[in-house]
Amino acid sequence: MPGMSVPAKPSPKSAPVTADPKVEQHALEKTASPATAPAVEEIGNTPAPAPPTDHAADALFGADHMNESRNVLYHENGGMSYHSFLFNLAEYRVQKGGGAYHWDGEGWFGGDINRFVVKTEGEGAVRGNVESAEAQALYSRAINPWFNLQAGVRQDIRPRPARTYATIGFEGLTPYWFEVSGAVFLSDKGDVLGRLEGYYDQRITQKLILQPRVELNFAAQNVPANDVGAGLSDAELGLRVRYEIKREFAPYVGVSWDGKVGSTANYARSAGKRVQGASLVLGIRTWF
Repeated sequence: MPGMSVPAKPSPKSAPVTADPKVEQHALEKTASPATAPAVEEIGNTPAPAPPTDHAADALFGADHMNESRNVLYHENGGMSYHSFLFNLAEYRVQKGGGAYHWDGEGWFGGDINRFVVKTEGEGAVRGNVESAEAQALYSRAINPWFNLQAGVRQDIRPRPARTYATIGFEGLTPYWFEVSGAVFLSDKGDVLGRLEGYYDQRITQKLILQPRVELNFAAQNVPANDVGAGLSDAELGLRVRYEIKREFAPYVGVSWDGKVGSTANYARSAGKRVQGASLVLGIRTWF
């Protein structure tokens, strides 16, 4: 139209071109200088920058005072020591021949990686003597987020004669949330024992929990002084239902079967002791 200018036709050189990633990559590879291109082994391995040393708060409160505050902050966010003690079993057993009691507890003190652990386990008759009692003192080291290696000493108080054992074992949480542990014990008399145990907490509701549990004890040889036979010496299977009044306090009821096996059963029969049987159990699971 008259009075209006017509824009010039764009030249082919100025026309927009859609980028092709493959073409661009090829062009970069062609133009990149071998002298300036980073080596493959250097990509992603650049060291992190040094932490800052000039803190603005130092100008207001003084470097000494702020260093103390920063140390407390570091300690509270990864360097703290904690403690816990759990009695998974503390129960009275109703069984043929009279009532009995049983306990199984564990406590620890330390951090996320290194801990000092104590364990205790035992049982006896209500109107009789303690049949078995032991205590362990262990160093525990985390090898991953789920398992700890443990080593230390176990002291048997009952039965007599008492024994002291060097101990090495593990403890952890398997896939599907099974709590498992195992250990090998070498006594001061050269006896070798072993133990495997585990349990699983199945929540029926937020407060009602079903816990199946198993414990197996082994011996590498006969130990007549302690009425223990070679192989699988005894086993305990249990099923307990607890109600958590609080997370830290939960009464429970259940059934438990325990029995001696092989030569250990023969030793028990010769001594007139109970070889196997089921029990109704009433107890409390607590931790603090």
